Amino acid sequence: MAFEEIKVRRYDGGVDRAGVELLERRCEVGPSQHVFLFTDTMGDPISRIRNTPLYIMLVAELNHELIGAIQGSIKVVTMKDLVKVGYILGLRVAPLHRRKGIGSTLVSHLEEWFIRNQVDYAYMATEKDNNASVNLFVNKLRYIKFRTPAILVHPVKSRPLKMPSKIEIFKISEENAEYLYRRFMGLTEFFPADIDKVLRNKLSLGTWVACERGECDQFGQNGNLPTNWAMLSVWNSGGLFKLRIGKAPVSCLVYSKVSKVVDKFAFACFNMPTLLRNLFEPFGFYFLYGLHQEGPGSGKMVRALCKYVHNMARVGGSDCKMVVTEVGSYDERVRPHIPHWRLLSCQEDLWCIKPMKSGSVNELTRIPQTTPLFVDPREV
Repeated sequence: MAFEEIKVRRYDGGVDRAGVELLERRCEVGPSQHVFLFTDTMGDPISRIRNTPLYIMLVAELNHELIGAIQGSIKVVTMKDLVKVGYILGLRVAPLHRRKGIGSTLVSHLEEWFIRNQVDYAYMATEKDNNASVNLFVNKLRYIKFRTPAILVHPVKSRPLKMPSKIEIFKISEENAEYLYRRFMGLTEFFPADIDKVLRNKLSLGTWVACERGECDQFGQNGNLPTNWAMLSVWNSGGLFKLRIGKAPVSCLVYSKVSKVVDKFAFACFNMPTLLRNLFEPFGFYFLYGLHQEGPGSGKMVRALCKYVHNMARVGGSDCKMVVTEVGSYDERVRPHIPHWRLLSCQEDLWCIKPMKSGSVNELTRIPQTTPLFVDPREV
């Protein structure tokens, strides 16, 4: 097949939607030894990028058949200084057309769009052991391995988690949340310049703070904050797309059967994850972003906040089955206090980055991460 036959163009929702959905189904292939999640965009292929400031989806067409697709978004973030970054996601190539240069062609066209929009850096995320993706971006397209954050997943259980009696949790306004984030996380890597728009998005359910009981009324008065406190925000990712388990280990399948029996006979001593009752049905999830803590005793407040969101998810909708977050590999203060299942989590996601402007690679791509990483919920 000659490359000239392939046409790369902008996605047209009125024409391409069915073709993209068919392409997604063709690409549902995952490692059989792991739990593998697929996304269900509920009829909107660009749902994952629709809330970003500037976005595009490109498709590759051959003889009037869609054989590839890629998505990209642009925003301004903190990386030492404010820079414009382009995020690459959703690269798909039909199985019968792989190893023909289509993936690299799609990435190159997306990079050209980044350059036309004055993007400083392009970046992407993949699993560390996704050899095909790493080979394409690192070995062929000269992206640099940059960060290895952890994706932590906690299934929603059938009964509420017990909350600590000495910790108080309360919701704060969007204005106060923006102030706290800019004050305490404004220099965090990938902190979005438009954090106000993130917090005001309809999918952002709010921001909560935890502190010692009795300190709530004085929180923030005259700029004063308690010694120990923590905060986080919640994004309803299930409002955009659903997840579906395509493959699972035998242990998960057995657990699913057992959970249905336990639920049927109402054994109150078991607190089963609701996900395992209907293992292969599409489900939504809450994403925790902007996790921050202050003070030597604030770890227990992070854990209390995570439990609080878990209990929110139980009553927030019947299809919310997971609470998910992503934290930087060097953010060891907050990470140990986040409840999660190792079976469903990814301990080392891989972020790769590439400069889009002429000149040598900036030093920031070579230095180790020493500050927390802000993961934008719009790009999950």
